[in-house]
Amino acid sequence: MPVSRNTIGTVFVGGALSVTLAALAYPSMLGIQTTSSNQSRVIANTQWGPLTEADRNFVVFVRSAGLWEGPSGDLAMEKGTSPAVREAGRHLAIGHAALDANCRKIAPELNITIPNQPTPQQQGFLETFKSDTGKQFDSDFANILRVTHGSIFNTIAKIRSTTQNSLVRQLADQANDVVLDHITQMENTGLVNFTQVNFQETTPPKLPSSQVTPPVPQPGAPIIALSVPPGLPTQGVPTGPAAGPSPSATPTTG
Repeated sequence: MPVSRNTIGTVFVGGALSVTLAALAYPSMLGIQTTSSNQSRVIANTQWGPLTEADRNFVVFVRSAGLWEGPSGDLAMEKGTSPAVREAGRHLAIGHAALDANCRKIAPELNITIPNQPTPQQQGFLETFKSDTGKQFDSDFANILRVTHGSIFNTIAKIRSTTQNSLVRQLADQANDVVLDHITQMENTGLVNFTQVNFQETTPPKLPSSQVTPPVPQPGAPIIALSVPPGLPTQGVPTGPAAGPSPSATPTTG
């Protein structure tokens, strides 16, 4: 069901949708409920370096973002009424296609479960874009996506500066460039209300287990033993120690 026009207006006037937008901007824990409040907690040691909860959540975020922001870019190329909006859509589609490809490559290598469907909040905004016409589409597209990209920018920087995992570091480098480009493209539309795009991030909701994709073990890839919370699919996700010695993937506890 599309988000109502009154609701869209409210978020940029009074911030009533801050929780929903926060979930869009940082859905990095979707599908995986954290086992610790300490995001720096190491959940596995891999051949690419330690993997923390924050690292894992970031990979999930990248995949989740691409599931709705890529299609949003396609809609902008089709429905945008100005060259700037259509160009922003083109950047969005291309950037998230590249990020998604990298995310889907490293997720199984790190044994990370990723979502395969947009969240209800994300789908709601896609439906709004689909029902929008004319200048209303341009405005909703530019402002909503400027909010979501702007709010995650600092998170990417934090992951890049703290992660010890080389695969996550490479993804953060790529995400930093893509998100900065998308922020710039939204601003170039001339439609962004800069006084109304900030909000407080909150804990996002968790996707149903039917909407996540367990990683597919790769031939020769290290087996990483992870703790899987109740309610998540366990296919392809080992929950006990790896068979035999594996110096490249030693599970940790804590």
